[in-house]
Amino acid sequence: MSAVPKIPARMSVAEFLAWNPPSPLLWQLVDGEPQAMAPASRTHGAIQNELGRLIANHLSERGSPCAVVTAPGVIPRIQSEANVRIPDLAVACSGYDLEESALSDPVLVIEILSPSNEAETRVNVWAYTTIPSVKEILIVTTAAIGAELLRRNADGSWPDRPVAIEAGELTLESINFRVALAALYRTTRLASRQ
Repeated sequence: MSAVPKIPARMSVAEFLAWNPPSPLLWQLVDGEPQAMAPASRTHGAIQNELGRLIANHLSERGSPCAVVTAPGVIPRIQSEANVRIPDLAVACSGYDLEESALSDPVLVIEILSPSNEAETRVNVWAYTTIPSVKEILIVTTAAIGAELLRRNADGSWPDRPVAIEAGELTLESINFRVALAALYRTTRLASRQ
């Protein structure tokens, strides 16, 4: 009988990035503690896939050097030695020569908000504001068609709260992207409720 590997109670970012977790779950490092992430719901996964596809097509059509990455690691500036957060999507616009374990300079970070993990997601969103390269953070909801957008101000500060988007067009200035908000939900159960 083989023993199940023990999950470390605390880790540094370097230890976390070199770690071979004992399960196929997705993990993030929060204040030095590895945390398993639950599998995405069908609606969550459908929105993630559709938005990722729409952004990738947009970037490709423009010949942009930017790339959308699914579930990348990002390291907040605050407590950077003890945090690797995993957003649903991110866009980075710089090239790279070596394989990165975490995106070093995302310009856009996207979280898909499920009711079961709202508190954790909102903590992650504010951690993303400490990454100097991030210009926008998009939060897409799964309970209803809607989103929230945080956009860095010209002076580098962040607004106190995100702008709610409940209908119409979603505009992401960081990648010059516009799409009907409802398009994100095309393959979900919410598409018929428009």
